[in-house]
Formats: sequence, structure tokens, C-alpha cells
Amino acid sequence: MIAKTEEDVNGLKEIGRICGKIRDELVSRTKPGVTTKELDDTAGMMFEKEGALSAPKDEYDFPGYGCISVNEEVAHGIPGKRVIQEGDLVNVDISGSKDGYFADTGVSFVVGDGEEMLQRLCDTAREAFDAGLEKAKPGSKKSGLGRMVNKTARQQGFSVIKNLTGHGIGRSIHEEPEHIFNFFSRWDDELLTDGMVLAFEPFISTDEEEVYQSDDGWTLLTEGSFVAQYEHTIILTKEGPIITTL
Repeated sequence: MIAKTEEDVNGLKEIGRICGKIRDELVSRTKPGVTTKELDDTAGMMFEKEGALSAPKDEYDFPGYGCISVNEEVAHGIPGKRVIQEGDLVNVDISGSKDGYFADTGVSFVVGDGEEMLQRLCDTAREAFDAGLEKAKPGSKKSGLGRMVNKTARQQGFSVIKNLTGHGIGRSIHEEPEHIFNFFSRWDDELLTDGMVLAFEPFISTDEEEVYQSDDGWTLLTEGSFVAQYEHTIILTKEGPIITTL
């Protein structure tokens, strides 16, 4: 989507605010002993209170209001009976719509006291996002975001997931551009434009570079690596990117 009007920007900011609020509430409630289903119930109540819709549930009939992934689960984890434990690596990914506008946001974090390496992995995902954001300017090449994500990961001794990418968003949950890679590719040399709306989401891995889909048809896994994600929806402007989900 290209945000062209004040109505567009305000609509994107509103659903961004809602998704960010739900994300932060679920993060604050993620304590040892809580189930992922209990967290998801909170997301459902908050979507309803805000007059918004869960994008995974409404668009794809996903069995949850949000995606909650734990440890070996990289993304699209199905909320259920799983009990959160001290030291778990958890990812909360929330996307939704209101009045025809969409937003997508996610964050990985360690519950309580966990391995120092896992905290460093999460910190690197955020650092990679910030580094890529510096390249998110109208007139710049989209491949510059991936170059910075991969550079940041390598500097910390990590790798990136290559078959999970960011994407365009705005009037639907997935739009053009179809991919924002986590690595440099000349195939990704499309020029960014003023008003372009993106879901930018680095995935940083302890080792492996690809995920595969589990037998449940939704959850994405690695063979044994931990992965951290950091994602926001952004609107590109000449004055700098607007992060709608902050």
C-alpha cells in the first residue's frame, strides 16, 4: 500500500496502536505457569474491545487471535495448553485490521531468568531492525534493509532465517512488495517509495537459515536452532519512517 492521504496515515496509526497495545499486554502477562491459550484469550478480548479484527483468524481461519511461539517454535505457533516456563524463549506476533487498514507486529523475549545467549539473540533482532530502519527511506533500495539485518546478525555470531521475510501491508495483511529479505539480494533491488507501508521483521537464528512447517499445518520450526524476531509496521516518508506499532 502507498499511504497517500491523512485518512490513510491515521487509519494505519490506529490499527498499529491497537496491535502494539495487545502485543505489549501479552508480553507483560507472559509469566511462568500461564498457558499460551490464556494469553490468546486476552488478545481476543482486547481486539473485541477495540472494535478490531485479528488478521490471522479473520483472513486465514488461524486457530487463535495471535501467534504465540515457544522455544523450538519460530513463528505461527498455535495457542493452546502449553505452559510457559522460566527461561523460555517466547514470540508474540499480533496482526489485525480496523476500518480496512492492517498492521503487523511481533517480538521475541526471554521469560524471567534465561540463558544469556537467548537474551543476546533477542537484543540482536532488535538491533538488526534498527540498523535496517536506517535504510528505510524513499529512493533507497529495498535490499539495503536485508544487508543491514544480515550484517548485524553476523557481527554477533548469529545467522538469519532466509525463507521468512517482511512484506508489504496496509489494505490487506500481505501486499506488494512480497518480500523484504533478511539478507542482501540483488533480486530485491526494488526502490522504496514515499508512503510505502511495510511490515519489517528480521528473524535472527543461532545457526540454521531455514524453517519448515510442522504437521499441524501452521507452526514453523527449525531442526534445533533458536530464533528471535522483531517486527513493526512502518510508513516510509521523506521525513523518516513512521512506526505505527511502536
